[in-house]
Amino acid sequence: MTSEAQKRANEKWKAANKEKQKIYRYRSQAKKFINEFASQRDLLELRKMIDDKLNKMEE
Repeated sequence: MTSEAQKRANEKWKAANKEKQKIYRYRSQAKKFINEFASQRDLLELRKMIDDKLNKMEE
């Protein structure tokens, strides 16, 4: 059971960290897709996208 003070603290953190929450949610969804639903074709496409993104970051 969560105390009222903890609930208020959680809501305060959520309000102050909306962008972090979005990133955590997207990361979780991506992992779930990869581990549970992705076909080989999906994985190859994702690999290419990741490689392209990494190459752009190195430039």
